[in-house]
Amino acid sequence: MKSILRKKFPGRIFLVVILIGASLVFYWQINSTKFSATPYQLPDLKFFPRKVNQIEVNRLTVEGIRLGRFLFYDGRLSGSLHPDSLRSCASCHIQQKSFTGEGFQMEKNATELSSDYQSIKTGSHEVLPLINLIYNRNGFFWNGLINDKNTNKGPSKGLRYQSLEDVVWISIESKDCMGGSIDQTVDLISSIELYQPMFKKDFGTEKVSIERIDKAIAQFLRSIIAFRFKLYGVLNGEKKFEPDELRGYELFHSEKAGCFHCHAGSLLMTTNEYYNNGLMMDSLDSRDRFLFTNYLKDKGAYRAPSLINCEITGPYMHDGRYKSLDEVLDFYSEGIQYTDFTDPLIKGAIEGGIKLTRTEKNDLKAFLLTLTDRSILADTSFSAPIELGIYSIRHSSL
Repeated sequence: MKSILRKKFPGRIFLVVILIGASLVFYWQINSTKFSATPYQLPDLKFFPRKVNQIEVNRLTVEGIRLGRFLFYDGRLSGSLHPDSLRSCASCHIQQKSFTGEGFQMEKNATELSSDYQSIKTGSHEVLPLINLIYNRNGFFWNGLINDKNTNKGPSKGLRYQSLEDVVWISIESKDCMGGSIDQTVDLISSIELYQPMFKKDFGTEKVSIERIDKAIAQFLRSIIAFRFKLYGVLNGEKKFEPDELRGYELFHSEKAGCFHCHAGSLLMTTNEYYNNGLMMDSLDSRDRFLFTNYLKDKGAYRAPSLINCEITGPYMHDGRYKSLDEVLDFYSEGIQYTDFTDPLIKGAIEGGIKLTRTEKNDLKAFLLTLTDRSILADTSFSAPIELGIYSIRHSSL
């Protein structure tokens, strides 16, 4: 029978096979295109690191960043609809403050990371700003606890303490952040009609999971890039320093002040390394860099934060002890406390400071003010979406 069919309809059968194959290919192309997210193009910036912090399974997309922006501001991210329980990333990270806090202390007492860290009971860490994180390839938090070498497991399968994505679920569960439950957050976000097409556009299906929430918010955070400050314009030949700013720039990069040892290397204005800078500790903070490296040199060591927007990201130091840049300059001039653990890169440590004159302090401050990017504070690309309505976390009074 088969041979008879081949003899009578060989060309037709071949044509049918070709048409079916072409239809399947066309169908696949249509559906794969329908669910393909749009790649996001990062700005090509001079003087910034060429290598970025992206994980292969979470490349930046236009749809992912948009979804992450909504989730970042949505008070229901805490897993609750009650007005008194609405919390989101924006509760502590305020755009008008360069995505740092206003009197918040996000990591105080025992941040609930996991049972492995329940012994962490002392200390109080200020909120770090969420700008230029895509260029940070050396861990997150003041002590770098979240890093790609941390193999500790989180509360659920697949969750770790390794990447920017993991900072999201940690913040949801932490009692000092949102104080929520991953399961409740996933269930609540899944029930909101607004999000169903957004998840489908970015991930291909409407399914909501903590992994997808982590990825979307991490994408949004990686898109927050501050570079429109005066120093960038000066180095590009578009602007010129005032005399005091130039003197401050030169002093900043001199061996007398030595600021550049911890806050240079690129226009991030930080090495993203960890240092004991000679702060007098009133009590032992068990969450310094030593927490997980176990190297004695890391006793009392913390991240050197970026100085971009330092004009508006106070209070300063990991514990927020200094309220103004003037206090910070006074500390490095006359207040350094030398110990066996003070980093050797800290200039003037043995002498108690670098002994700046009043003019030198003013010049350094003038230079630091050239690092302010005010455009990012009101950029609507990073602002709360109006579609969130009453569930949006805003700080319009600042």
